[in-house]
Amino acid sequence: IGYYSLEKIKEKNKIKSANQYNLIIMNFDNDNKEITIKKLINLVKERDATYSPLALYFLIDNNLISSNGEINEYFDVIINDTNLDLEIKNLVIYKKGLFNSNFASESDLLNMLKPVTNSESIWKGHALYLLGEYFYSKDELNKSKEFFEQIVVLENVNSNIRIEAQKRIQRDFSE
Repeated sequence: IGYYSLEKIKEKNKIKSANQYNLIIMNFDNDNKEITIKKLINLVKERDATYSPLALYFLIDNNLISSNGEINEYFDVIINDTNLDLEIKNLVIYKKGLFNSNFASESDLLNMLKPVTNSESIWKGHALYLLGEYFYSKDELNKSKEFFEQIVVLENVNSNIRIEAQKRIQRDFSE
């Protein structure tokens, strides 16, 4: 009875979060941004595996929060405090790296993506490609080439990522 009751409570909470998220998104209006922001932040803090990340992505996609530090705090809530499937967690880490790639320092970005790049995750190739492009944009070509070469030899990598890495190596690093 206890297990059944717990499952019913979890199911009701999931439905509540889904309804809450849908209402927030449907009622989004630029004139009432502050209300939307508060509700979405509360949804992120609820640590729901589905709707907390969606709420954060909506905040980011619609530029509702301008503070990079605040956005990173919400990424950390989702990564560290939300019960996510491992590959979903790696995806969120990758998205955090992608978000930070325009302004983070080299060491911060490397540390941020380390859980993915040091794993056998399906997102490893994406993270390595992001780092390769990051170093390429900084004109650190040797570092960039190393990341692209790692992608080419990976077994579990998206074929499009592998092809793009091979093109980059042939086009920009061949002698």
